[in-house]
Amino acid sequence: MKAILVALLACVMVPALALAQEGQAPGNLNTITAVNVTGGRVEIVGTRKPNFTTFTMTDPPRLVIDISEAVFSGVKEELAVGNGTITGIRTASYGSDESSIARVLIGYEREVETDIQAAGNSLVVTIAGGGGAAVAERPGAAQGTAPAGTAPAGTAPAAAATPPGTTAEQAAVAARTDRQQQEKAAAQATAAAQADPRQQEKAVAQATAAAQTDRQQQEKAAAQATAAAQADAEARRQAEARAVADRKAQEEAARVAAQQAKEAEQRRLQEERAAKEAAAVAEKQRQQDEARAAAAEKQRQQADEKARREAEAQAAATEKKRQQDEARAAAEEKKRQAAEEREAKLEEARAAAEERRAAAEEKKRQQAEARQTRVAQAETPRREPEQGDSAGGSSRSKVMTLVGFQPARARVFVRTNEPVRYNVTEGNKEVVLELENTRISESNNTRSLNTSFFDTAVASVNADAGPSRTVRVAIKLKEQVSFETRQEGNEVFIEFQRPSRR
Repeated sequence: MKAILVALLACVMVPALALAQEGQAPGNLNTITAVNVTGGRVEIVGTRKPNFTTFTMTDPPRLVIDISEAVFSGVKEELAVGNGTITGIRTASYGSDESSIARVLIGYEREVETDIQAAGNSLVVTIAGGGGAAVAERPGAAQGTAPAGTAPAGTAPAAAATPPGTTAEQAAVAARTDRQQQEKAAAQATAAAQADPRQQEKAVAQATAAAQTDRQQQEKAAAQATAAAQADAEARRQAEARAVADRKAQEEAARVAAQQAKEAEQRRLQEERAAKEAAAVAEKQRQQDEARAAAAEKQRQQADEKARREAEAQAAATEKKRQQDEARAAAEEKKRQAAEEREAKLEEARAAAEERRAAAEEKKRQQAEARQTRVAQAETPRREPEQGDSAGGSSRSKVMTLVGFQPARARVFVRTNEPVRYNVTEGNKEVVLELENTRISESNNTRSLNTSFFDTAVASVNADAGPSRTVRVAIKLKEQVSFETRQEGNEVFIEFQRPSRR
């Protein structure tokens, strides 16, 4: 009879407890209302203190947080971050009612070590150091429940107490064994009572107490059996939920890995394309540089060749001119010699007449000098131009036979048929040599001499017939320098100082 009662209690209590669990309000669940990201810190905000487990995944690095007895409210399924530390966050819910699991998957740019702490109703995930995965264990003692299989304080453990994890069938077997022991004890008590009425009364009281104790133990066994059945069902539901979550996490990991592989391949192709384009641009630039260098080299060679030809042509022209000048000079010299010979003959014929005329002119000159002396005494004294020595000169008419320039000594020279009287005056970058009683024998001597290309102060020399039977030799200077004038035989020299170097 007792076995039947125990079985009936078990059949009644188990559904009753299940109905009591199902009737609990959703308000007992932890509602996740926000997932906030600040740099490398993630905060998961709920309405209750979180009860959670974690595990990590690699390639790419991820941290998975499962919060039991929790649901999401107003939280997006996918949060794109991309701040250099966290790539993104995904959320998902599994199970229902008390078996609900709220999963948060955090993706990282690289392998990191995380620190997970519960702060009130929030769960805070921070980066603790470089690399490695952080795993937080699910807290048990924080829930305020004692481990399963422990008797309440102040109650002695019964001999037939059902250990944690036993089923309803095992509880029934234990109840039958206990019942048999109690029946045996009751029979022994009845036999003793028949022997002694007092002992019988005592045995009845003991049997009644034993029956009451047995009933309490059976009720407790039925409650434990019901709790064990519920625990088994909950364990199965959680295992199934974890299996589904693991499968989805693996699928998500595979999807993310495929996406990352695809993105990596796209980046590789883009980099290869960019590298090829850069190489093509560099090659084109190199070819252009080589073409420009070749064109510049060709232009330089052409310029050098042109300069060489011009130099050769100029040298040939200079040589030709020099030869022509030498030929002209030789012809002029020959003509000059012939003219001198003719002049000498004429001079011999004119000598007597010239002497008479010179005597008359000398007398006139002396008279004119006397008059000039008297006039000079009445006038203000003035600086006379430099005059050449007339000691060796005669009163006969002189002939300038050659004017030239010696660049090595920066010297201008004038050659006559005999010593002459001369005057030298100096102006602004000009020196004038005037030969008295002199004429130019050849017109070639009136040609201008361009001496500007020599490294001297002399720019040009020009000889022309002057007034009153004089020859005027004008010497143009590049800059004003000092000079020295002297006469040696039939030549008058003017040597100029070299210009100063700047």
